[in-house]
Amino acid sequence: MHITMVKKRLADGQPCEKCAQAEEMLVRRGLWERIDEVLWAIEGDPTSPGAILAEAHGLAVAPFFVVRDTEGEERVLTSALRLVRDCLSDSPETGPRTDSSQSLDVSELARRFSDAAPEDIVRWGIEQYGQECAIALRGGEEVVLIDMATRMGLPFSVFSVDTGRLDEETYTLFDTVQRRYGVTVHILFPDAHQVEELVQQKGPNCFLTDGHEECCRVRRLGPLKHGLKRYQAWMTGRWANAQPAGQAPVAVEIDPVYQGARGQLLRLNPLVNFGHERVWHYIRQNDVPYNELFDRGYTRIGCQPCTRATGGVHGEREVRWWWERPKPTGSLHETGDGI
Repeated sequence: MHITMVKKRLADGQPCEKCAQAEEMLVRRGLWERIDEVLWAIEGDPTSPGAILAEAHGLAVAPFFVVRDTEGEERVLTSALRLVRDCLSDSPETGPRTDSSQSLDVSELARRFSDAAPEDIVRWGIEQYGQECAIALRGGEEVVLIDMATRMGLPFSVFSVDTGRLDEETYTLFDTVQRRYGVTVHILFPDAHQVEELVQQKGPNCFLTDGHEECCRVRRLGPLKHGLKRYQAWMTGRWANAQPAGQAPVAVEIDPVYQGARGQLLRLNPLVNFGHERVWHYIRQNDVPYNELFDRGYTRIGCQPCTRATGGVHGEREVRWWWERPKPTGSLHETGDGI
């Protein structure tokens, strides 16, 4: 395997910031020596070697990597994290460092991280589990976690559930996150046969008369349950003020509902020590992309028919499924699925 890295040199002679960060990450992980060749794309010089290679592959971004296998086949990657994950994962530093959450003292971890900064929880999770630690992107504040994880230069995964009823603004955010951070958002879809059967029997808006539970079970919880089985740990964007009634904030826990790749699934809630104001301070301070629906009075992102703007009210029943009568604690909407 032969790896060529193309870096961009600005007109003032300095490398672009993103290129420098990618190189720093590879050096820190002991992988820099596995880059066989570095070509510079010089700003304003289309004849520079890197610029020529970029044009040949139809790219206008840097850095990027051209990976050529022993058969001469080439693959182009625009993310250093993906290069590590897909091509350099045989390095012992890139894989998960523990086999199962069952070997951890979760109670001790919960105490250890009870007052921890979100970055500390995020770093611990991806250092322990690598790509088997996934951030659940719902379309809300979870982008903060992706921003933090990307800055650490360590492999991790991102997924979301597409129920088929999301707002266009949510799909736009998914695209923005992929371009901004160079990550793949793995989309989980509901079982097509189950959706078809539900719609044929009860209609597309049956939740308005029958309650949301069955629709959620088919469109949201089913694919989530199936998708989480590929991971050992997952992170949600739940923050302190968003806890369901009667639940104390917990930073680290064994998921009470879902199973993972090796049985028990570890759930991390890095923002649990944050409140609404601190979450949004981070978003604005770090120019983190967010769902445009927040600018229209939404405080929670869900399916389009079931979520509405409330202008600052965060209560579950004011935001989602407002047409239903309150149900006892422990019902489907309070299981803490986080997405």
